Amino acid sequence: MLNPTVVAIPVFALLIAVEAYLLIRENRENFDRKDTWSNIFIGFASVAWGALFGLVTSGFYLWAYEFAPYKMPMNAWWAWTILLFVDDFAYYWFHRFSHEIRFFWNFHVVHHSSNQYNLSVAVRQSWFSGVVHWIFYVPVAFLGFPFWAFVMMHGLNLIYQFWIHTKLVGKLGFMEKVFNTPSHHRVHHGVNNQYLDKNYAGIFIIWDKMFGTFTEETETPRYGIVKPLTTYNPLWINTHGWFEMFAAMKRQKTFRNKLRCIFGSPDMNF
Repeated sequence: MLNPTVVAIPVFALLIAVEAYLLIRENRENFDRKDTWSNIFIGFASVAWGALFGLVTSGFYLWAYEFAPYKMPMNAWWAWTILLFVDDFAYYWFHRFSHEIRFFWNFHVVHHSSNQYNLSVAVRQSWFSGVVHWIFYVPVAFLGFPFWAFVMMHGLNLIYQFWIHTKLVGKLGFMEKVFNTPSHHRVHHGVNNQYLDKNYAGIFIIWDKMFGTFTEETETPRYGIVKPLTTYNPLWINTHGWFEMFAAMKRQKTFRNKLRCIFGSPDMNF
């Protein structure tokens, strides 16, 4: 089954090129070409790794679907509407745990470690997150949504999130109240103190407002991670979090603290 995000790759490439042209025209000296090319390479490799892991992890979804007490009729519009919100709700929690638990953060930090904020950052995704992210979507299978429908909807969710990775779009009025927007997502990528661990939404910002993780964009964000990463090496970008975690574990004398290095907050200072 072809993932919608794979089909969208040519469109992503075109929009990245157009935005790069506009950014360079506006401020050539502030545009990091090496970062952009690194993001693109990481993005292509993440598609390949994602397909590889998907061959295995899709089996967990298919297994769970067999136990669903009710199978959703995907020829009905209301089933697609429910799936839209269910998938986005699952994404919110996947995304939130990816910031609050170091084990999951080690995958997600790839996406946040660029010191830039542009459309190429949207495709800067972990090569290895496919190992664990399925955990958050198995409940969708138990609710009776077939695998092909989930792949379609989740792909559309990720496609939506592409366009919000830009500084060229300002606030969008009423849309800001319901949907995730470039302004809301700039906050999420900011390392300003008031922006840390905020705005986890995929499509609907309502989840952040419901669960107390929403904040408005009130000042220009500074991008990257708290401890800046300055390399363009794709392998190190994908693995540095694990080396830092294992180094922290090595320093701990008790088993309890070693576990906290893995399952505690990424902000813990060990």
